[in-house]
Amino acid sequence: MQQDEETGRVTLATVADQAGVSVSTVSKVLNGREDVAHKTRLRVERLLEHHGYQRGVRSAPDAALIEIVLHEIESLWTMELIRGVESVAKANDASVVLTESGTRHSPGPEWIGGVLRRRPLGVVLLFSSLAPEYKKRLRARSIPFVIIDPAGDPEPDVPSVGSANWSGGLAATRHLIDLGHRRIAIITGPADMLCSVARLDGFRSAMGMAGLDVDPSLVAYGDFHVQGGFERAMELLGRPDRPTAIFAGSDLQALGALEAARVHGLRVPDDLSVVGYDDVAVAPWASPALTTVHQPLRQMAESATQILLGIRAGEAVATRLELSTSLVIRKSTAEPRLTSDTPAPKLSNPTGQSGFSMEPPT
Repeated sequence: MQQDEETGRVTLATVADQAGVSVSTVSKVLNGREDVAHKTRLRVERLLEHHGYQRGVRSAPDAALIEIVLHEIESLWTMELIRGVESVAKANDASVVLTESGTRHSPGPEWIGGVLRRRPLGVVLLFSSLAPEYKKRLRARSIPFVIIDPAGDPEPDVPSVGSANWSGGLAATRHLIDLGHRRIAIITGPADMLCSVARLDGFRSAMGMAGLDVDPSLVAYGDFHVQGGFERAMELLGRPDRPTAIFAGSDLQALGALEAARVHGLRVPDDLSVVGYDDVAVAPWASPALTTVHQPLRQMAESATQILLGIRAGEAVATRLELSTSLVIRKSTAEPRLTSDTPAPKLSNPTGQSGFSMEPPT
């Protein structure tokens, strides 16, 4: 096998010869160029990964980058995660680059080429899954990656950082049960996201431990955004046997539920208790201040970035990390004052339109 005599590393010529292509084609693959046939790219990628090909040591530390791949920048929880990555990057003399993936949970081909051309120190993916092809392409360039709050259950070789979503869902629901609520609704997140499923499982477990049945009609799937929370809560609160409490799978959905309660002429927490999830910056400023599950978003991002840099440095690091959550009790929850037999009040806004000026996310 042909190797560089000085370093002992496999050369591009070796890879090119075994792949049956030119050295320039291998170079194009390494640099993320898209003008290479798909089958040829896969063949070169497999050989690069097989030989453990690594580029030389970076010579310009002031150009070191950590790339964040995400599907939306505007959300409050995304901003907290970005701040966490930035804090660790800054401490390690690195800059941060943001790349929108273009899809909700599974980054598409539009992001990978740019990442490979920039050759960052590593990639942090938010709320995503990672296709095997992209995993191979990143590893072929020795670009480490970590997923924060993965959309699905990641493979054992995919480093990830999350939080105790099941415990958070359990704590939120137990709090409502301890207050005396029995007819409790949940507005969880998308059904294809691991964190949503875990929070719903925690809700079901708390209800089961208390000997309470879960009414399937009180389980609603949202999208983690204000408008989705508002729409689902409008439906739940419009029932003649409306719930006395709502556990929302995100603070934004909880804000939507607070607005839906106002539209229905309900007072929170006198007529309806609401619990959120995340404890984002606006939660204490809601009216009333929002009881919520604190998710250590910034710490999750800091831990993910530290893992990334540890992998880059060849250190032995944890590949699966789950941080604890905690319940923060504020003013949006109280003992129930209405029974399930009490009819729902008439709408104070007959149109049923949200009073929030925030546009629904796209």
